[in-house]
Amino acid sequence: MLRPKLFTTLKDYNRELFTKDLISGTIVGIVALPLAIAFAIASGVSPEKGLFTAIIAGFIISFLGGSKVQIGGPTGAFVVIVYGIVQKYGVDGLTTATIIAGVMLIIMGFARLGSIIKYIPHPLIVGFTTGIALIIFTSQIKDFFGLTMGSVPSDFIEKIKEYSFHITNINIYATAIAIGTIVIIMLFTKLRFKIPGSLVALIAATVIVQVFHLPVETIGSRFGAIPSSLPAPSLPHFNFSIIQKMIQPAFTIALLGGIESLLSAVVADGMIGGSHRSNMELIAQGTANVVASIFGGIPATGAIARTATNVKNGGRTPVAGMIHAVVLLLIMMFFGKWATEIPMACLAGILVVVAYNMSEWESFLGLAKGPKGDAMILISTFLLTVLVDLTVAIEIGMVMSAFIFMRRMTKASNVSVVTDDINEVENNDDPNAINKYKVPKGVEVFEINGPFFFGAAYKFKESLKLLKRPPKVLIIRMRYVPVIDATGLHTLEEVFHQTKSQKTKFLISGVSGRPLEMMEQTGLLDKIGKENVCENIEDALLRAEELIKNP
Repeated sequence: MLRPKLFTTLKDYNRELFTKDLISGTIVGIVALPLAIAFAIASGVSPEKGLFTAIIAGFIISFLGGSKVQIGGPTGAFVVIVYGIVQKYGVDGLTTATIIAGVMLIIMGFARLGSIIKYIPHPLIVGFTTGIALIIFTSQIKDFFGLTMGSVPSDFIEKIKEYSFHITNINIYATAIAIGTIVIIMLFTKLRFKIPGSLVALIAATVIVQVFHLPVETIGSRFGAIPSSLPAPSLPHFNFSIIQKMIQPAFTIALLGGIESLLSAVVADGMIGGSHRSNMELIAQGTANVVASIFGGIPATGAIARTATNVKNGGRTPVAGMIHAVVLLLIMMFFGKWATEIPMACLAGILVVVAYNMSEWESFLGLAKGPKGDAMILISTFLLTVLVDLTVAIEIGMVMSAFIFMRRMTKASNVSVVTDDINEVENNDDPNAINKYKVPKGVEVFEINGPFFFGAAYKFKESLKLLKRPPKVLIIRMRYVPVIDATGLHTLEEVFHQTKSQKTKFLISGVSGRPLEMMEQTGLLDKIGKENVCENIEDALLRAEELIKNP
């Protein structure tokens, strides 16, 4: 259903719901402030871009979204890809990629692909999420320890090398602020205070630095002043060459945005007992990214932590998310100038906590000890994310997942010659077992169990080679074949033509549902002859006996 949840919830909206949304939206807006700034800086852009994104994208995601309580904005998932794009193509390249990604998400929504994105394999998600967490953590080492060095390289190995060269230049004041920030956040989380620990740490660190004039780097000393209003809309210079270069990173942004937003919406559904509209959510995410980019923002998606905060504080309609965006706008307008005094070490401490929370290390270890195929996808995606590139990690992870899935489906399918030794092969508890019937001499019965697709077709061909001489009648039993693909159909047709040349009669038994429909659609049913496609094994054996008597 392509209708925003806001329009549905407003039908029964009242003062009580507004009060809850107002309180929750205000709290979430305050929580989002340090995160929006921190994610922007970690992404390699100026801090106000994070605020622009949280305000504009956050408002649009709530206004148009398919979830009642989704909170949108910049997230840690985008830090790696955004930083890489900015380093390689600059801010204009990032804007172009984000706009293209937004258009992709809108197309995905209108094409009803919301449910398909949900089927991204869990090991792949955990692999790149843990990899992103490690990259975020290592990217903050410079500010965490107050190291005096140039810009942090985007390459992981080069980054570690640079840190090793400058590790002796630790600023003890910056380190103390960063550690203190982590302690405050952990303490407030453990004691479950409603006031976010990150905000308390941010205010405390800023006051301490200003009162004691500590020699640490601040937002102002690195980036200058933060504007107190939204910028005028502007579009980057588009040309075919730039668009061509940005397609791949844009696809990664779109895929990440889709996955993150739908995962967040699913988590929110579990918390409030609701159900989101996945396709409408994708359209909202796409629109938000296009508009936010025009106003100087960075990629945005549904933020699981802020969405959970919204639910826990009583938010129950999209109005809470819209209020969160308005609160951020007011903070930027009236208190933005003071944000320049925030120490970089404090933001580094906040991002270290974010990296730890998103690392999913328990899930990582659990999957690493699980089935070999899942562990391979997990570790490969993790290593490629950290050492190569997030785009490459997702592409290779998806290909590996597809091959492992095909291998598992092939194992789930089997072909057996049930007339070789009917007393042993067939299950006597099966009322339709072949040994319950008299099989005429010269009749061979093969049974296919499981999906009959290109991964299992070779098994069928190999099983047919077991026949020492062509039988008079060959029956292919397909009662347990739920799906069949083009290769499976082609294999059946090949066998049909082969048996015809050997003067063997070809029968199919028990095929039904989608496989039968596909045989009819492709014309295979007519080639074989409808009279030779029997409803069950009993009919097939009677037909075989008839064909032997009257060849």
